Amino acid sequence: MINRRTLLSAAAVLPTVGWTSSGKPRLKYLQIGTGHAHANKIAVYEKSDDWEVVGIVEEDPERLVAAKENPTYRDFPFLTLEEGLNTEGLSVVGVETEIRDLLKYAGMALDAGFHLHLDKPAGASFSTYERILKKADAAGLVCQMGYMYRFNPAVQLLHRMLEEGWLGEVFETHAVMSKVMPLPSRQVVDEFAGGTMFELGCHIIDLTVGVLGSPDKVTGHSRRVLENSEDTLVDNMLAVFDYPKATATVRSTALEVEGFARRQFTVCGTEGTFHIQPLDRPSVQLSLSKERQFSGEERKYQKGRSEIQFEPYQRYVGDAADLAATVRGEKGNSFPARHDLAVQRSVLQASGMPI
Repeated sequence: MINRRTLLSAAAVLPTVGWTSSGKPRLKYLQIGTGHAHANKIAVYEKSDDWEVVGIVEEDPERLVAAKENPTYRDFPFLTLEEGLNTEGLSVVGVETEIRDLLKYAGMALDAGFHLHLDKPAGASFSTYERILKKADAAGLVCQMGYMYRFNPAVQLLHRMLEEGWLGEVFETHAVMSKVMPLPSRQVVDEFAGGTMFELGCHIIDLTVGVLGSPDKVTGHSRRVLENSEDTLVDNMLAVFDYPKATATVRSTALEVEGFARRQFTVCGTEGTFHIQPLDRPSVQLSLSKERQFSGEERKYQKGRSEIQFEPYQRYVGDAADLAATVRGEKGNSFPARHDLAVQRSVLQASGMPI
């Protein structure tokens, strides 16, 4: 009997190319690492019509054993790094290692000539990350960052309204990204001095920079609430971003009960306010100075306060589709290097880490 494991193994070896339902060749995707908190996004690529997952590289012996027993990973072929990077027709390498190794493997994949999906945050060395992005641009390669709210439908609607000028001049944004971290998770995040802002708050720093651009100044306020002898995690963090006509606040803690429900992003402008809460199951409270309507659409957005509900969505589905379109040359990079460098610089500054 030919099972799924056999078919996937054959697909990784044979020079065959699948096709999408629209007649385009499917793009081959290799994942390096299973140590990142979001490494399970490989399931999104497996289900996507655009992608063919050729296998997983896991160089940590203990993680390799665990991955082979994990239902998320066990049915994929496990390849050596050499085998993976020499897969015929490979297009994109997704780097999902522990944070300390992200840039190392990103550099290897880039040197081998592949586009990247690089999970967040982009390591602790700004200069190394900057070199990677410059090299990718010079080679005409994409380096997509794994910030999980970029293709959130509420965030997408926010940017449409900003582009139309519906909110007027933005003078304030407010963002919160928190949860309760048990001790094992605290110990993992504690590897870096940047605490919860570095590992968790980076997602909403990406949103903040996406609206307001690179800040003139970032001031971090770090507090440690739980005095735990088993970790030194900075677990209660606030950063203030200064702009010529705006201020932004970003909060991230490892302490908030029901923190997922209060994850939020608010944009205030002279003509309206757009408040998303919670971010993971998006719901919007919208306030407008006058009725608005997108050209060519029937729906009207009323003056005053209204609520917008969205259908449930799965993280990274939009990212995978956007990456496929960019790699095929159907569109430009939605988040070019200048944005990602501004985000990473802001993340390090807000986390109290050196540039």
